[in-house]
Amino acid sequence: MSARILVVEDDEKQARLIRVYLEREGNAVQVVADGRAALERARSSRPDLMVLDVMLPLVDGLDVCRIIRAESDVPILLLTARSTEEDMLLGLDLGADDYLTKPYSPRELAARVRVLLRRSGRSGGVAEPVVLRVGEVELDTARFEVRAAGRLVAVTAKEFSILEVLAREPGRVFTRAQIIERVFGFDRDVLERTVDAHVMNLRRKLEADPQRPRYLETVYGRGYRFADGSGPAPP
Repeated sequence: MSARILVVEDDEKQARLIRVYLEREGNAVQVVADGRAALERARSSRPDLMVLDVMLPLVDGLDVCRIIRAESDVPILLLTARSTEEDMLLGLDLGADDYLTKPYSPRELAARVRVLLRRSGRSGGVAEPVVLRVGEVELDTARFEVRAAGRLVAVTAKEFSILEVLAREPGRVFTRAQIIERVFGFDRDVLERTVDAHVMNLRRKLEADPQRPRYLETVYGRGYRFADGSGPAPP
């Protein structure tokens, strides 16, 4: 089964190159050239993944990301010429799952798309039906669902992957480097602050009080661990 991918890129040459590489992977690719068309097409065709340029006419790519994330959990890969850490963290905070800075290798783009599709369960493969439970938090790896005290929580593909790494070994402390290796794999340029940004977003979604987390605990000087929520919240 192929994945339905929406490419949003106003540079015709870049859009054509991306289409060629993603179609070689067996995907069905649609291309639009501005932010307004991206919103309309995403809502009408419900793609399995979006490749989204940041610098777009009519509606900025970051605004598209923010709007789409409020409506859907579709994986979003941002393409940006902005390479500062602040720009990257802003994209992640708005709900992007991954990002590439220009210029980039189309082979790396295709590899990142494969990872996002596999992590989100949208690649057409059959996921192993595993349900992980830690305290009142439950992860269904086949359905790509997270519940906290029975409440369904919307998470991105990268957020789910980080939760899965921690929930498979509750109580174990993972360093940021270990999380990067397990979740981002091939990408050696991911910053440790990228992990912090994802964990911060997860706390907002899972914790009753994100400032006093009971599940996603920080072990200072070491990293993060997934607790069962039974102990007292840290001061």
